[in-house]
Amino acid sequence: MPDHEDQIMPSLERLARLARAGEHGDGLNPAQWEALRYLSRANRFSNSPGALTRYLGATKGTISQTVMALERKGYVTKTGRFGEGRSVALLLTPKGSEALASNAWTRLAAAAENLGAKTRRRLAKALRELLATELSHGNHLSFGQCWTCRFFRENNKGKGPHQCMYFNEALSEAETHLICIAHQEG
Repeated sequence: MPDHEDQIMPSLERLARLARAGEHGDGLNPAQWEALRYLSRANRFSNSPGALTRYLGATKGTISQTVMALERKGYVTKTGRFGEGRSVALLLTPKGSEALASNAWTRLAAAAENLGAKTRRRLAKALRELLATELSHGNHLSFGQCWTCRFFRENNKGKGPHQCMYFNEALSEAETHLICIAHQEG
């Protein structure tokens, strides 16, 4: 009888394939869906075309085409960053946020919520470990959540909002759950 462990990678691969297959609707391709999902989770320091390029491991040209298509279709907007010259921030439009609500990955996330709490914790831990191993092999950035970063300071020593010591900026509670290009495990 085969080990249950023999089903981990085939199951992950099949889940990813099924979710990817569901991304060929609503006039968007998988790269465009990936960009929308990333932007929905990226903090204000990480919602740039350059950060999106690093996260997806794509070329600048591919990301440029993806962003232009999403902008043309009304899913994202480009805005300048205050005081940063030519730096651009990518923001989801209401149409972009609405599209994500019916995405194949959103359905998969909802199914994961139906797992028992202990199973979800174990699965999350195992997937974080697998991801960390893979990231280290390719010298990739982690793009983790702020609250798990070594630069994160909770409640700024009791003086108010949380603090990002890397960017020397205050963080709201909601921002602490977003992903960041400067993330380093704490």
